[in-house]
Amino acid sequence: MAALLAGSAMAFGAAPGTAQANDGYDLWLSPAAAPAASPDIRVIGDSATLKLAAAELRRELTSSPLPIVLGKADAPDLAGLRLPLAGLGAEGYLVRPATIAGRPALVVTGNTDAAVLYGAFAAIRAQKMGADLAALDISSAPKVKLRVLNHWDNLDGSVERGYAGQSLWDWWTLPDFKDPRYADYARANASLGINGVVLNNVNASPVSMREDYITKAAALAEVFRPWGIKVYLSARFSAPIELGGLKTADPLDPEVRAWWKAKSDEIYRAIPDFGGFLVKANSEGQPGPRDYHRSHADGANMLAAAVAPHDGIVMWRAFVYAETDPDDRAKQAYTEFKPLDGKFADNVLVQVKNGAIDFQPREPFHPLFGAMPKTPMMLELQVTKEYLGFATHLAYLGTLFEEVLEADTRAKGKGSTVAKVVDGALEGHRLTGMAGVANIGRDRDWSGSTFNQANWYAFGRLAWDPTLSAEIIAREWARQTFGNDPQVVDTAVAIMMKSREAVVDYTGPLGLAHLMDTGHHYGPGPWVNELARPEWNPTYYHKADRDGIGFDRTRTGSNAVSQYAPAVARQLADPRTTPETELLWFHHLPWDWKMKSGRTLWTEMVAHYDRGVATVAQMQAQWNGVKGKVDAERWSKTATYLAIQHREARWWRDASLAYWMSVNGRALPAGSAAPEHDLAWYKAQRFPLAPGQGH
Repeated sequence: MAALLAGSAMAFGAAPGTAQANDGYDLWLSPAAAPAASPDIRVIGDSATLKLAAAELRRELTSSPLPIVLGKADAPDLAGLRLPLAGLGAEGYLVRPATIAGRPALVVTGNTDAAVLYGAFAAIRAQKMGADLAALDISSAPKVKLRVLNHWDNLDGSVERGYAGQSLWDWWTLPDFKDPRYADYARANASLGINGVVLNNVNASPVSMREDYITKAAALAEVFRPWGIKVYLSARFSAPIELGGLKTADPLDPEVRAWWKAKSDEIYRAIPDFGGFLVKANSEGQPGPRDYHRSHADGANMLAAAVAPHDGIVMWRAFVYAETDPDDRAKQAYTEFKPLDGKFADNVLVQVKNGAIDFQPREPFHPLFGAMPKTPMMLELQVTKEYLGFATHLAYLGTLFEEVLEADTRAKGKGSTVAKVVDGALEGHRLTGMAGVANIGRDRDWSGSTFNQANWYAFGRLAWDPTLSAEIIAREWARQTFGNDPQVVDTAVAIMMKSREAVVDYTGPLGLAHLMDTGHHYGPGPWVNELARPEWNPTYYHKADRDGIGFDRTRTGSNAVSQYAPAVARQLADPRTTPETELLWFHHLPWDWKMKSGRTLWTEMVAHYDRGVATVAQMQAQWNGVKGKVDAERWSKTATYLAIQHREARWWRDASLAYWMSVNGRALPAGSAAPEHDLAWYKAQRFPLAPGQGH
């Protein structure tokens, strides 16, 4: 499939017409109105899912040289064709020409109704990328079993780290009113192969598992089911106390275990295909098994036993850190979870963030990947841009996702990539998963801006196949979103592919991280050092002083490098072999350290800050070049947001440099502009109402 899309990327169709009005609601899909000439489509079967697949083809395809036949592979008219279905599993699809009852047709098939639906969307995507349906021959099966969006949505409608308005779920009017947007949301997910949705915040309220809220969740499950999507709930570990009136939530207490079993049975009566639980425990003040001197495995296995009779699973997050642990925050998850390898139940996945801190614009891959061979590791990525400029900064995260998936853990020699850990190939795990913290809200364009939609799209495509190219995905999205004008598509892709690196440059180059202001995570605050917990303070992470900058994670410091496989640890232990993109993550170095460019560390840092601002200016100029070729609504909003991004990139650059100069006492290199204001001005800025703050 990747080769097909790469080969057809430049095979643009007819010359573009006048840009039509577009408010972004339809994402990368077509509007509800069907095209004038609908292709000849025959459906074998009458399930709701097959009917949806046929409706999508009628809506999306501009034409088809062959009649299209949709049906499961075991349907009478298809079973005798001896189609190559080996390896497709339950969700893989096959789309190819065949002769049925003496007539040529394009067959869209798979072993389940959901597979046929995915095949229909694949045919649509292929045509939009320039493929000839008469010659189409594609098959694909997901490399990852659970492809799940995590909604950090609260029951009051707010969204933690959400920058696209209020929650899509209106819990107050559920279950009676099912907003049509729920089905549109499910349609978009199905087009990418996303097959699961966690409805509520990992900082969970016990109310989400109250009887009336289970009924509300069941109403959403009813909408999602025909689209091949299961619902999950974030479970609050202390719910037996808060809902059940028990005196403890100890996972080894028989009454607690019985309470969870009864609650699980109740949920499955309302939602027979309920997926299971996501749990955040003993992190950032959340309750968990360690409150009772039990392990994370004890807690996860208790819940796993409760859902196992229903084929449910538990996604247990490894994002843990505590102020009582004086060790390097980057080490804490490994320290707690590595000894538990092999102790989790068969229906438990340990859900691990891409990096060991917290979704920073760049982090090294998490050392737990490759370190727990007996445990399925579920990769957690953040689609919402908590640290990458909220919704207003254009930052295509496909490149970030690709970077971590391609990272080599060296756990079993060269080629032991994070992707192979996640998809089970490295250790033979059959239970596999990827989770994305959703960027979706009630904004008309779903995610706060048009280009933010690309991050939702990229997550879905990479969850299906973690080996796909971020650039090919960007081109797919751009062409489906903006149409066939080669200048528009090429411009969009060019902007996207440089955008995330620009954010890294102007917020935290050379391995710096966690430099944002407190609470809202909006804007620079490298000087912050008065928060209650040391690891909340940016000064904890950069340790800048007059002599140098960076966090020493070698043997002379926290020795976090020892948590990686020996080959990786050796590379990272030496600043001369550490990738310069991660240099200050692992090393505290003098300001005069000589970089590969021949410049000093200080001069190189300034050059990166300057480059970040200049890149955003280039992005603005490129977008200005397609004015009139993109509808006015989306062009104007993007242009306005790029102007905001350029202003705020300069703010990040100026504030950061003003602070570093106050620490190191050095002047800026020749030709680099002085900050617009003094350091006191930047420190005085306050943003108490910035969106997305946690409760």
